[in-house]
Parts: sequence; C-alpha cells; structure tokens
Amino acid sequence: MSPPARQEPTIAAIATPAGPGGIGVIRISGDQALTILGKLFVPTRPRPRLESHRLVHGWIVDPDRRTPVDEVLAVHMAAPRTYTREEVVEIHCHGSFLVLETILGLVLAAGAQPADPGEFTKRAFLNGRIDLTQAEAVAELLEAKTRQGLQLAVNQLHGRLHDRVATIRDLLVSILAVCEVAIDFPEDDVDILNPAELITRLRDQAEAPLCELIASAEQGRIYRDGISAVILGRPNVGKSSLLNSLLREERAIVTPVPGTTRDTIEEYLDIKGMPVRIIDTAGIREQAEAVEEIGIRRARAKLAEADLVLLLVDATQPMTDDDRRLFADLADKTVLLVANKMDIADRDPAMAGIAAAFPGVAPVAISAMTATGIDRLEEAIFAAVARQQNPPDPGHACVPNLRHKNSLVKALAACRQVGGGLAANLPADLIAVELQAALDHLGDIVGATTTDDVLDMIFERFCIGK
Repeated sequence: MSPPARQEPTIAAIATPAGPGGIGVIRISGDQALTILGKLFVPTRPRPRLESHRLVHGWIVDPDRRTPVDEVLAVHMAAPRTYTREEVVEIHCHGSFLVLETILGLVLAAGAQPADPGEFTKRAFLNGRIDLTQAEAVAELLEAKTRQGLQLAVNQLHGRLHDRVATIRDLLVSILAVCEVAIDFPEDDVDILNPAELITRLRDQAEAPLCELIASAEQGRIYRDGISAVILGRPNVGKSSLLNSLLREERAIVTPVPGTTRDTIEEYLDIKGMPVRIIDTAGIREQAEAVEEIGIRRARAKLAEADLVLLLVDATQPMTDDDRRLFADLADKTVLLVANKMDIADRDPAMAGIAAAFPGVAPVAISAMTATGIDRLEEAIFAAVARQQNPPDPGHACVPNLRHKNSLVKALAACRQVGGGLAANLPADLIAVELQAALDHLGDIVGATTTDDVLDMIFERFCIGK
C-alpha cells in the first residue's frame, strides 16, 4: 500500500502524560517528520540514514546554540506502516517536563505544527487505517476505569462492533441491489423483489442484530461509565468509615463528633469489573447549623442523580424517625439498607429492631470499622445493579456511546419501514430510499457518512498527543 496522497501539515505533540517520569515521548507525524528530526538529532554512531522501525541512540541538539539538550532514543517509522499511515518520528527522552517542553519547542521551530487533541488518531481514521468505531475505542481505552471496561474497549479496537455493523450493511446492500434491478425492470418488480423472502432476511439478519446491539448500549453503560452510589444516613452512623473501608484507605476524616463531613467526597471503586463512583455525604438530620445545612443540600443533590443508595443505620441504637423518614424518601430509588457497627452491637436485638422499623427489607450487616461484611456489601451492590441492567459479556461487541445508539435506532426504524413497504408491495424505488437511509445511519457509526462537525466533536474529547 502506498503512502496517502493527502498533504497535511506535519504535527507534533508530547505523547506521554504530564508530570515527571522515567521516559517521555514526543511524536511527530507528516511528510516533514524525518527532515525535522535530522535538524535536531545527532546519532551516537553516524549513519547515512535511519532504518525504519529501529531505535537509534543519540542526542537532541539545539541547532542554534549547538548545545546538547538530552540523551535520547529516536525512531523513524516509514509510511504507511505507522499509526497515522504518514511518516512518523518518535523521540524518547527523559520524562522531565522541562526537557519535553524544550524538545517540543525545537521540533515546532524546525517546522512542525502543534497537534490538536486526537489529531494523530483522526489522521489514522482519515487515512483509512482504522474506522470510526476503532478510533472511538482508543478514547474508551484511555478512559477505562476497570478491567472489564478495558476489555470492552479492546474488543471494539479489534473491530468487533465494526464487523457486526458491516454484516448488517452487507445484507442491506444486497437487498438494495435487488431493488435496483427491480427499478430497471418495473414490469417485473414484484417477481424480482420476492417480498416474503426479503422480509424474512431483513427481520432475521438486520432487525434482530440491530435490536441486540441497541440493548447492548444499555447493558454496556455500567462497565464503561459505571454507576453512582451515594452513602446516606444520619450523622455519626459511620458513612465516612464505610467509604474508607470500601476504598481500603483513609480517604475521609472520621471522628466521634456528629456532622464532621460537611461536603461530598467522591472516589471510584472497581466492584467485579464494574466502575462504582461512591459518594460520601453529610449526615442528614432536621436540625443542623448553617455550614452543615449546605452539606446536606449537596447530599440531596447527589442523591437525585444516584443510581444506587446505601442507606446506613447504626445497629447499636434504636431506629429513629430520621432513619424512617430517609427510607421513606427513597421510594423511587434502588436502596441497600446497611446495618453498621455490628462489631459492638448486640446482634439479635439489633437486627430485630431494624426488621421492625423496615419490614420486608433485608439489611446487609457490616462493621465499617473492622471491615467485617464489606465483601458481602460489594456483592450486594453488584447484584442490585445487575438486577436493573444485565451486564454484557465482555467478549462480545458492545455499543459504546449514545451517538452509536441513536444511529442504530434510526437504522432499525428505516429497516422496519423497508419491511412494511415490502409487505405492502410498494414500488421498488420507494423501498430503495428507506434502504439507503438505513445504510447512511449505519455509515455514521463506522465513519462512512459522518459529517465533519461530528468528527470534530468526537476527536475533541481525546487528549493531546493521541
């Protein structure tokens, strides 16, 4: 395959995260990449040219001052066997921010332009190395919060979603080809179309797979975006201790004084591969001073957005009107009742009192202080979410975002219009219009028919250097 004919400016960016590290990487892509490297790089052993895809030891030298900047490894990757299918150079230097900024400044002064967010991946897409689903998978890969979310992104990067969509598109193209023949021979269009056969193929090979993919968008959300779980309860029932116990670290301040937590504290947990944003909140009670009242308002705001509520009660004390009121206010939420301080509670009377206050609700008994029962609580959290959405098989294709889901829904609607048209023996040209609409909607997913403004919006969410 020959290098792409598109002439774009040569771009450069720091490709490694900000902050000190052992190694930092500057990436350059474009026709002038090797020329720019030649202005700055002095190999330890002089050589007539750099062999493609081979690291070479040397120094980056300021061409104006003729002073060395850093000892580096440089690699030239010849098009089209590169990430962008353009000429690519990488400079592997020490991971000092100052070193990286200095070398990048020299690269830009030598003729490169600063890369926009996601511009390297965008060029990979525009040059045909990957389709749009795979490009978006790169962003999913970088943002993955758990191993399961990572696996879903890897599946997408391998093209599993692309392959599912391509199979449906191939079926629609074959039906469209039949319609085109029927349009050319209108007197025989009914015999050519064979509506009964085409309706069956459409239902089994297009509509059914589309429905499965649309369902996977809902199921995959919990592994990609995670869920929001709010720890709620009266002051001093152990909410901050529970947060620390779930995180296995001292994240929140814990004191015997009620009302210590004045603001929300948020952290991510990995529970059986599911990202859970756990939120510790201020204790909610009727009488609170001014600063505490602000925390309570923020707690209620987080509660409104929560997917799950962990309602914490103190098993060492009788249940109060505040406990019952909080539970009653959560009627429209998925709630786990958590009985805390079981390490010092008289277990049987405590559980009997909780059962009387909350009839029909089975509490999860824990001690946040000793971490007893935390494993059971994590199992209960996962089970509560799984009851709402069946988690997807990480080995299967999964729709990653709302843009894909909307396109699939539109494609499904167009396919159903085609089926209705075939059943009503509508003219082939009308059926062809709906088939083309379905193809366009599927084309939006893989990038075949995606508009420039949508592409810009997609790649803007990437980090610079990727």
